[in-house]
Amino acid sequence: MSPRRLPVDTTVTAPHPGATQRLHLSTAGVSVVLDITDGRIPAIAHWGATLGELGADGLDAVCEAAVDPVPQNGVDVPVRIGLLPQQSDGWIGRPGLSGARPDGSGWVTRLATEAITLDGAPLTAPHTETGPAEVRFSLADAEQCLEVGIELELLPSGLLRLRAALTNTGTAPYALDELTLALPVPADADELLDFAGRWTKERTPQRRAFTVGTHLRENRRGRTGADAAHVLHAGRPGFGFRTGEVWGVHTAFSGNHRHLAEQISTGRRVLGGGELLLPGEMVLAPGEQYEGPWLYASHGEGLDAVASRFHQHLRAREHHVSTRRPVTLNVWEAVYFDHDLERLTDLAERAAALGVERYVLDDGWFGSRRDDFSGLGDWVVSDEAWPGGLGPLVEQVSDLGMEFGLWFEPEMVNEDSDVARAHPEWILGPSASALPLESRHQQVLNLTIPEAYAHVRDQMLAVLDAHRIGYLKWDHNRDLLEAATRGTGRAAVHEQTLAAYRLMDELRAAHPGLEIESCSSGGARVDLEVLERTDRVWVSDCIDPLERQQMNRWTAQLIPLELMGSHIASGRSHTTGRLHTLAFRAHSALFGHLGIEWDLAEAGEEELAQLRDWIALYVRQRDLLFTGDLVRADRGESTQWLQGVVSPDRGEALFALSTVGRSATSQDERLRFPGLDPAASYRLRPVLIGERPSNLIPPPWLDRALAEDGLVLPGAALERSGLTAPLLDPEQGLLFSLVRESAPRR
Repeated sequence: MSPRRLPVDTTVTAPHPGATQRLHLSTAGVSVVLDITDGRIPAIAHWGATLGELGADGLDAVCEAAVDPVPQNGVDVPVRIGLLPQQSDGWIGRPGLSGARPDGSGWVTRLATEAITLDGAPLTAPHTETGPAEVRFSLADAEQCLEVGIELELLPSGLLRLRAALTNTGTAPYALDELTLALPVPADADELLDFAGRWTKERTPQRRAFTVGTHLRENRRGRTGADAAHVLHAGRPGFGFRTGEVWGVHTAFSGNHRHLAEQISTGRRVLGGGELLLPGEMVLAPGEQYEGPWLYASHGEGLDAVASRFHQHLRAREHHVSTRRPVTLNVWEAVYFDHDLERLTDLAERAAALGVERYVLDDGWFGSRRDDFSGLGDWVVSDEAWPGGLGPLVEQVSDLGMEFGLWFEPEMVNEDSDVARAHPEWILGPSASALPLESRHQQVLNLTIPEAYAHVRDQMLAVLDAHRIGYLKWDHNRDLLEAATRGTGRAAVHEQTLAAYRLMDELRAAHPGLEIESCSSGGARVDLEVLERTDRVWVSDCIDPLERQQMNRWTAQLIPLELMGSHIASGRSHTTGRLHTLAFRAHSALFGHLGIEWDLAEAGEEELAQLRDWIALYVRQRDLLFTGDLVRADRGESTQWLQGVVSPDRGEALFALSTVGRSATSQDERLRFPGLDPAASYRLRPVLIGERPSNLIPPPWLDRALAEDGLVLPGAALERSGLTAPLLDPEQGLLFSLVRESAPRR
């Protein structure tokens, strides 16, 4: 994505200039039909449910059937919506490529396809059908001296991803404003769903009609954002988790970015996304190239199917995490900045006795960092807080059989720090004499300056080299305001983002096996590009289990449970002040990468015994949780949410029934368990740890299941007819284990 210098005379010679070529990519229940008629810009004739084998005639028919009629008072040829929409094709909406040369020329393009490769080989056949595949299109506008390369991949999961790269082949600079890819969706995709949010309230869903105009989600925070669109969906009206055809896109970039849904007056609709470039941020010199981020696109019947394609893709990566996700204790809400070896050693001993497998020391161990106001950027162990160094704690944690983790915030700096006093020019700001407003009493260290980057990298490596550290909690606690290089005033968000990626890559290369958590004042850096180099996200700084029900539920629309940090907090939430039972706190944390954020010295013996049982349950179930399919029941306006994980062979499942509010009626919808094998029978067992939920009124079937060794029921009945819902107080939960009792009847 960083500009690359290429030879000015770089060209691509077309094997068949102006040829018509049509491709059908199909796998995992998804078909993508690409139409390159007369060498024009590639257009998608179909992206959706599988079309089966088409053959040449069928492929032609699909492409021709997708051509629009010519409306009155429009252009005199059918409008073509290419992967990079342009006005020269009749598109009157937002252009995919926007920019100009210093004299104002170059803003209108007539890009055409000059070459195509399929899985690395030149494509010469006019009709091609294949399964998962990678297609590369070489486009050019010789008059404007611009070339665009588009990569498009249909992945084995059925997930589609694409990205574009622009090369300036002219002799004058080219100021790029926008490079946004777009995918068409049908006219009956009438409803949009994406996400809003804020600190401690990430991933709040919002729905609206898909109407004429542009629903534009621009993020200018310099990080993914707690209010990021996350995944922008369009679907048939009323689509839910299990029903309704849905299309969704995700822009995989951790800096400024955009998602959009646009409908023009003809009724044609697109979903798109790309990086948001600040003014003057991307000026390509002759021969330079800019590569944009991946745009991921998922289609399915219901939101669960859309999410499943993302999950399958992530789980198929060679570097994806093991299912043996270690139970993690983070000390932040236990001690905050009050670092004391004796107290932290006692906390480690208590944690190890419960079965905790990873221990993370949070903010406050370095420089003058005794509070939020100073020391950030000085990554040297504090003699004041740790007169004997970190070694004694690290060794004690290791001797207890736990992995040691450490908190860093590498991209940030306090003005009251040694590094800021020595190098004030390393702070991002609009000019040599002005700094942005502080946020959390801190500024941003300009990692695009080689010396600043080396300072952070070398100090971090010194700590990692000196101790057995297997895990970094990587924080990023403020937005990037007025993020420019001081002295030049040029916007630096793009390069700052790439520098952060590069720093993560270097640290992992130097310490193979090192895991990194993406934390950004909670869940403000959750995207598929940062997850190429991190192993976990901190969903939110809010560990209130009621709030986490919503945030975990919707974070999982993009990423699987094993990548979501989900902790059991103390009885009173530190961010909301609410009180919750240990059972509900653990119940809400179980469906994720389990951890603890609690001063265990304040826990009673009964609480510790229950906590030990919850950890043991997680350890027994984590293979299922982190390999199974996430399923979420459609229950209308019910305040009882039902979700579960079903093993790939549908032989077992774990479901959670969670009451997240007070219902207007005393009875609730039946419990229907989705995702099971309808031809098999299952033994359903309630899973209780500690006392029953308060004021539980069980229906007869639940009384029987609790008294006996569960109930055996047909999978079809569990999914289609269901069971009478128990009456539960708000903020209570029940777990159900289901194991296949008999082989499927076919």
